[in-house]
Amino acid sequence: MDAYLRRLANLYRGLEFEVDEPIVTAGGSAFSDQVADVLGGLGGNVVLRSGAYIVHDDGFYRDISPFARGTGADAPPRSEPLRSAMHAWGRVVSRPEPALALLDVGKRDVPFDEGLPEPQLVRGKGALEGGRITALNDQHAFLRDSSADVGDVVRLGLSHPCTALDKWTMIPVVDDAGAARPVVVDYVRTWF
Repeated sequence: MDAYLRRLANLYRGLEFEVDEPIVTAGGSAFSDQVADVLGGLGGNVVLRSGAYIVHDDGFYRDISPFARGTGADAPPRSEPLRSAMHAWGRVVSRPEPALALLDVGKRDVPFDEGLPEPQLVRGKGALEGGRITALNDQHAFLRDSSADVGDVVRLGLSHPCTALDKWTMIPVVDDAGAARPVVVDYVRTWF
């Protein structure tokens, strides 16, 4: 990534611009620290395109973001990485087999391009005992090896949350995602 960014910086320095304040833009939530380090000294306007830092995630970016690995080549990992600020909630609508529960959330609702949602807890009951999402179809998530019962509401950690922001134009904000009965206290409007 550093080599690519150095090439981009050299290209920027070698161009003649028809505007007084040219903009160079680069990013990705996994590389925001490197973009800032390499492009920050260009003297122009640098725009970081790092969407996941806003809500972080419980999957793809959890282990590769600069906040998980530290900053700089020799920095140790941070002791307290970012926590995810976006989850999905799905109700168990069926237990067609002893080891399978179907949730009322699917591809139309949650991101799935960089990993399936991770079941985390059952509202009012606490941490989910076992369980993993093994597949999604348009309307349902397939939760295997879980203690969740029909009617339970399951909190799902999301991977690559940027693709959730384009699915939902109004995102509810809750007071405490770990509470027995979280309360919606606000909404965030998205424009994708």
